[in-house]
Amino acid sequence: MKNSSRLKKFLPDLIVIISFILISFIYFVPAVMDGRVITQGDSLAAVGQGQEQRDFMKRHDGERTRWNLSMFGGMPSYQMSPTYNSSKPQDLAKKAYSLFLPNYVYLVFIMLLGFYILMRAFRASPLVSALGAIVWAFSSYFFILIAAGHIWKFITLAYIPPTIAGLVYVYQKKYLPGALLIMIFVAFQISANHVQMSYYFFFLMFFMV
Repeated sequence: MKNSSRLKKFLPDLIVIISFILISFIYFVPAVMDGRVITQGDSLAAVGQGQEQRDFMKRHDGERTRWNLSMFGGMPSYQMSPTYNSSKPQDLAKKAYSLFLPNYVYLVFIMLLGFYILMRAFRASPLVSALGAIVWAFSSYFFILIAAGHIWKFITLAYIPPTIAGLVYVYQKKYLPGALLIMIFVAFQISANHVQMSYYFFFLMFFMV
């Protein structure tokens, strides 16, 4: 009986999540079905910028260099390719959050889901929360970011609404879910490696608190 009532409680949220998956797939049908690729300026430039690192890995049996001379006369490579063995569990957690959806599709999905979590934290109904998430995720700016190849920036922005949701839960005295959301999505933001967006967001959180 308890299981049945719990299912009824979460069924609307489950339907919304499935709808988000469908919407994300439908929007990127050309990429998913036809294998088309968006020509992203930043992504193309990154191929050249990362060539030195790839050459180093070939010469040193897969070892990674933490310095790159291809950018600004030399800079730490963690701002270009932040890959560490210790980050693998977190990378897996991020993929699980995006339900292991394919490229492009997962971007729209995490933007939808993140804002939906925020709306639900404000106690909006599943329908209103879903509509708000769609309006948010389909803002033209986000698709400009995808087209330009500013993927790290996009992903960081996608993690901001659920981080705010954690703060909302804390104010509602739901300390455990609030703390978990804040910890998880702040970690996701940092690993997304767009420090500028997180820096601005922490100012926002400071004034909210």
